[in-house]
Amino acid sequence: MEYLYYVVLAIFVFFLLRGFLPTKGVNNISTTELKTELKNKDKQFIDVRTPGEFKGNHIKGFKNIPLNQLAHKAASDISKEQEVLVICQSGMRSKQASKLLKKYGCAKVTNVRGGMNAWQN
Repeated sequence: MEYLYYVVLAIFVFFLLRGFLPTKGVNNISTTELKTELKNKDKQFIDVRTPGEFKGNHIKGFKNIPLNQLAHKAASDISKEQEVLVICQSGMRSKQASKLLKKYGCAKVTNVRGGMNAWQN
C-alpha cells in the first residue's frame, strides 16, 4: 500500500513540474531582448491577453488575439511560416499559447518571459 502512495505522489509531482518546464521547440526571450525583435517587420507579434487588458496597456506592433480565441483565429490570422512572438500579462497564458501554436504547426514560436509585468518602455 505504501508503494502505491509513492507512485501516486510521483505522478502528481511529474504533472505539477511539467507545467513549469519550457515547451519543446519554443524559444523564450526576455522583454529586453523583445525590444530588439520589435524592429523586425518579418515577425508576427501576438498579445493573448483580454481586450480590456490590451486596451489598458500594450506594446505597439502587437496584435490582440485573446488566448480563448487563438485556436479559432490561428488558421486565418497567423502565418505558419513567419516567426510568432507571444506575450501576455505574466508569461503563463503566452506559454499556453506558444504550445498551441506549435501544435497548430507554426515553425518558429517565441514566448516573452515575464510578459507585460516585466515590460518597461
